[in-house]
Amino acid sequence: MAGNGDQRHAAKDKKGHTLMTDHQEHDWADGFDVQQVRVARPTDRLADVVRFYRDGLGLTELFRFEGHDGYDGVMLGLPGKPYHLEFTQHAQGSPGPAPTRDNLLVFYVPDAGAIATVADRLASMGHPPVEAENPYWEKNDAITIEDPDGWRVVLVPSTGI
Repeated sequence: MAGNGDQRHAAKDKKGHTLMTDHQEHDWADGFDVQQVRVARPTDRLADVVRFYRDGLGLTELFRFEGHDGYDGVMLGLPGKPYHLEFTQHAQGSPGPAPTRDNLLVFYVPDAGAIATVADRLASMGHPPVEAENPYWEKNDAITIEDPDGWRVVLVPSTGI
């Protein structure tokens, strides 16, 4: 952002789309010093969802809790990274269906072979690739897969933006 002295650079993806990238470290505005990011969502299929993300996608189980004010939960991620996913299940149930086919969790993985291995493993577990809602993903050789709740994961052969 120009006000903080950041320098923005334009780059192109393999299809020629312009991507703006930030090549300079910067602090959060107004002392908002974020240390960790957790994306959390409920499920009524906790064991199946954990199996998908841990055993299929390959994330590490970082923490698990049971019976916390009626909730069980599992946090998955990459050890030592400041971000992770949390899936919770309430004893009385709570979630509905996934919001749309375009609510996505996107993983940028530069090794297309690794993506194929994960996609094959997930397909063998009953989660084959599905057609992306947004054609951008397939035009960029990404693979879209639905988790047990119908939420979509996109595996993109790229280092990201």
